[in-house]
Amino acid sequence: MSQPYVGQILMFAGTFPPAGWALCQGQLMPISENDTLFNLIGTTYGGDGQSTFGLPNLSGRIPIHQGTGPGLSNYTIGQEAGTESVTLTTQQIPSHNHLALTSSAGGTSAVPQSNSILADEVTTGQPTGGNAFAYLPPASGVTSDTMPAGPVVNTGGSQPHENIQPILTISYCISLFGVYPSPT
Repeated sequence: MSQPYVGQILMFAGTFPPAGWALCQGQLMPISENDTLFNLIGTTYGGDGQSTFGLPNLSGRIPIHQGTGPGLSNYTIGQEAGTESVTLTTQQIPSHNHLALTSSAGGTSAVPQSNSILADEVTTGQPTGGNAFAYLPPASGVTSDTMPAGPVVNTGGSQPHENIQPILTISYCISLFGVYPSPT
């Protein structure tokens, strides 16, 4: 490879940076030892600008290009966005309702089956008692009613779910030395 540009970032399969490069882990660097790189990136990624400046932190991050596009948000150099996991609130879940299949006929089964119908009239299996027959097998002539809010309660564990695309972890390294890039 010919000499890299100062500030050039490359992916590297090793666990350490090559000589003249540093891992992009957001660490602070002394300006006195890296004045050329500081002159290029300043305090965009941190540091006090007097004695230190920060390197980009790509740990757990996917780099994207600066700017915007049709229908996209605008991102500036050094900006971080996104999160690894999200806990949805009821305001983020699409509105919906639950339908109950009902019939005015008496029940014939005590055990619900797939697509069972809730009977309007509960009967028992024997004159002396026994299991209550509250369900009918799927049939025609059934009405479909929206259940009132009372019998249906919110449920869920309020636990976050992953919000990460498939990834492969690799090292990002930034060149500390090399050719100073020309803006033209």
